[in-house]
Amino acid sequence: MNFTARKASRKWAIGAFGRSRAVMVTVAVAALLLGMPSEPAQARKASRTVWDDLLRVSPSKPRATGHRAAAVPLPKPRPAEAPSAEPDKPDKEQQASSPNGKPGEQAAPAPQPSACRLALTDAVAIAPSIPDIKGAGGCGGEDLVRLEAIVLPDSRRVSVKPAAILRCTMASALADWIRKDIAPLAQRLGSAISDIDNFDSFECRGRNRIVGAKLSEHGRANALDVRGFKLADGTFISLTDRTVPRGLRETVLHSACTRFPTVLGPGSDWYHEDHIHLDLMERRGNYRICQWDVWDALPQKAPLLPAERPEEAPPREVAEDAKPHAGKSGAGKSEKSDAEKPDEAEPPREEKPATKKRRQNRRS
Repeated sequence: MNFTARKASRKWAIGAFGRSRAVMVTVAVAALLLGMPSEPAQARKASRTVWDDLLRVSPSKPRATGHRAAAVPLPKPRPAEAPSAEPDKPDKEQQASSPNGKPGEQAAPAPQPSACRLALTDAVAIAPSIPDIKGAGGCGGEDLVRLEAIVLPDSRRVSVKPAAILRCTMASALADWIRKDIAPLAQRLGSAISDIDNFDSFECRGRNRIVGAKLSEHGRANALDVRGFKLADGTFISLTDRTVPRGLRETVLHSACTRFPTVLGPGSDWYHEDHIHLDLMERRGNYRICQWDVWDALPQKAPLLPAERPEEAPPREVAEDAKPHAGKSGAGKSEKSDAEKPDEAEPPREEKPATKKRRQNRRS
């Protein structure tokens, strides 16, 4: 046999061996699938053994250890009558901590108090914070308090009746005014201030309660109307009462205009005749308005009619010019006598005939 024949025979043998090996593998896989055990673990073990025999792959040997590895137990299959698994429910504490009771949501951090709120302590005023107000037309505001009382340096309280809803800055300015100006003024009068008559504080409205007018500072919780103060001895000082001493009212006027950018009272318009308006409105160039006329006291009794002349009073002297004169009286009589004369005594008037020229003029 020559070299070419041997080479062809060898090639044919190799192809036949490959074809027979493929047929054996196919037959083995079919037999494996048909005779595979029902248990998953046994099926995996049998499959691994068949493939190792066919491919002649030796199993990896475990590392040598001091003791034999224990078999890991598999969980038992779930019975058919077992109830379906439900998702874990959140605890009540988690629901309470999350906003709107929805789990997974974190509550928003509480806002930090302002510098005014930190300074307005219980040693200065009783003014608890209230939620922000957001009303129609820009009404409301932030950092609001309910001013119930002002605490004096000697720890006495000045009640605000009724309690005023104000911005913290306005409440702080009012507390400084009462503590530093009005309380010492009351002490000079021999008493102490006890109450503030609050006429109006926060109210969503236009200026002077006119429909369609520009928003008032009361609508921004930035104003307070004061009618007067009450002292510890029961005296009420009305800031617009003319019977109150003028000097006292002027002192209150000057102190208010020094501390507040806007002060309106009697004389400003017809809407502030019975109270004093105070606010912290900011204007260009720090422009300030102080319109409060301190009127003088009215007289106790107006002189409507002259006093009656007493009976024991001497007779009144009449001036010489007012006395009647004889000449004047005689003249009057002569005039009267002339007037009483009949018309016949007067000479008759001569009537001139109308001329021709005058007649012509009348016709024209």
